[in-house]
Amino acid sequence: MMKTLETLNKEIIACRKCPRLVEWREEVARVKRKAYQDEEYWGKPVPGFGDPKARVLVVGLAPGAHGSNRTGRQFTGDASGGFLFPALYRSGFANQPGAESRSDGLILKDLYITASGRCAPPDNKPSPGELSNCQPYLERELEILQPKVIVCLGRIAFERILRIYSARNSVYKFGHGASYLLQNKVQVLCSYHPSQQNTLTGKLTVEMFDQIWKKARNLIHENS
Repeated sequence: MMKTLETLNKEIIACRKCPRLVEWREEVARVKRKAYQDEEYWGKPVPGFGDPKARVLVVGLAPGAHGSNRTGRQFTGDASGGFLFPALYRSGFANQPGAESRSDGLILKDLYITASGRCAPPDNKPSPGELSNCQPYLERELEILQPKVIVCLGRIAFERILRIYSARNSVYKFGHGASYLLQNKVQVLCSYHPSQQNTLTGKLTVEMFDQIWKKARNLIHENS
């Protein structure tokens, strides 16, 4: 399984399917933010990472220009990760609360993190076509990992998962804390994305986010 994931991740890193995103991610990596002038940016598609035997799959939106696009690891080095990883640590899914670089010693337990889009998009908005170009990678991760629980961080991730499972029935509505058992016995759990837009405004609080990971752990045991 590890070798299969490694092969997939090499394909993801080499992807150049979306000209707009290739141009943007590489320009950001060249120009850099002033605070990171001395760092070498990743500037490529960002693969998933975590426990290859994970029963929980977390699906985000896309890399941040100066977060994952800089560090080369999902949710690493930006404010969203600064909210996500402490919650994963508190719930026992991570061995430490911080995530700064690919060599920081972070280990995820029973959890794998991926995204709907693999390249940093301008204004944090990948187009539907760009997301569709990325969808086969997400489909293959699902085939390899066969998670029991999928935590969708945000509406776009939720809609992508429904599209993959052909479950676009009107009964499936996005809402924080909403969960649905799909036909293949996979449990989908919705959460607001831990972006600053949500966390600084109080739309997503620490307590609300902690409840998501507690619920994810309960759902694993219910589906075992």
